[in-house]
Amino acid sequence: MSTAGPPDPTTTADAQAPLVRAGVRAATVRLLPLLFAAYLLNYVDRVNVGFAALTMNADLGLSAAAYGLGAGLFFIGYFFFEVPSNIILHKVGARLWIARIMVTWGIVASATAFVQGEIGFYVVRVLLGVAEAGFFPGVLLYLTYWFPRVDKARIVALLFLAVPLSSVIGSPVSTWLISLGEGTPYFAAGWRFMFFVEGIPAVLIGIAVLFLLPDRPAKARWLPAEQARALETTIDAEAAAGPGHDRGVRAALTDLRVLALSAVYFGVVFGLYVLAFFLPKIIKDFQQQFGTTYSLVQIGLVTAIPYAFASVAMVLSAWHSDRTGERALHVAVPAVVGAAAIAAALYTGSPLQVMVCVTICAMGVFAAIPPFWALPDRYLTGAAAAAGIGLVNSFGNLSGFAGPFVSGWLQDLTGSAKAGMWVVAALMVVSAMIALGFRQRGPAARSQDR
Repeated sequence: MSTAGPPDPTTTADAQAPLVRAGVRAATVRLLPLLFAAYLLNYVDRVNVGFAALTMNADLGLSAAAYGLGAGLFFIGYFFFEVPSNIILHKVGARLWIARIMVTWGIVASATAFVQGEIGFYVVRVLLGVAEAGFFPGVLLYLTYWFPRVDKARIVALLFLAVPLSSVIGSPVSTWLISLGEGTPYFAAGWRFMFFVEGIPAVLIGIAVLFLLPDRPAKARWLPAEQARALETTIDAEAAAGPGHDRGVRAALTDLRVLALSAVYFGVVFGLYVLAFFLPKIIKDFQQQFGTTYSLVQIGLVTAIPYAFASVAMVLSAWHSDRTGERALHVAVPAVVGAAAIAAALYTGSPLQVMVCVTICAMGVFAAIPPFWALPDRYLTGAAAAAGIGLVNSFGNLSGFAGPFVSGWLQDLTGSAKAGMWVVAALMVVSAMIALGFRQRGPAARSQDR
């Protein structure tokens, strides 16, 4: 329910447009940097285990399958607490709940430094998933309170830039911290030092959220009242005009379209997490395949390359999707390109060729994600959106469990990473085919997205 008051009936949509655009610009400048920093830290704390594995696996006695299982167990805790967390956020407000999530995950992330043995590794990964549950879908829900649909893919792309940039920045930083931490007092290994240090910023940003993140436009002291009213009037009107605006949580959770969107996201994100958890090891294995040798820091720098290109591809895809109002093709085409690239990587003859293919795959994965998150707005608002977005994200992120586990198991079984990469390619193609079912034709397509 809007708290900005009813719209002035004498104010036309055309007259409100400049106020809406000014409000969007102000919200982008004020909110996106904080949310971006929070999401960057979120992803670093989620996938830095991929760099820890370079030395942690031997220290803890983890096989490839055991490591893949532990890396993926994060998403089991995440899955079961995702929807409840998002519903709570919708009720109590984003400021309080996002701050709680960040402080909790920061503490657990730092506590990973003290894990002992295989079982301990499994437990702390589950607890980290429980702590982080609801953060990303909560932020997506929060954005629906501030930004009209016409801006959705662009805003999500600006936020999601944190994911590839977390690798561009986090990859060399994580490997540097591992190297720096070797022999540090109180830490028996560099990977323990890395975990401890990288969990602290999440706690600090979480505290900042309490003071800097207003729940809605009407509560933002820095936003002029007329811009706040224009923003909330526009967003409320979109919600009222959209299909399914009066549906409840149960209906959203059983909607076949929501389940189909979950399947699309599962396939796309499957590729993302396999890259995140196994790319450092793939690069390390170049020594055995091609006779090359890289230090830990060099592995971090090489790992960052695909994500730098993916950042550019994601922004361009989101911009074009918003400009044309088309969403489904902007999901399907990059997914197919990414699938073809990862399959091609299996039959290359040099590290450069492998990295080119992996880079194209990363570009495809990331280019598909911002247009994808513009699709749920067609069907869900309010409490239904809180539940539906949480369900889509939690089912999609189950690929974070399945991807590392299946890839690690297949690598142990076959002695090669090829089978796991074929699974990635196949699931991305399936996602593309399902996404095409959401394609709209004719004038209604753009008007509904917008």
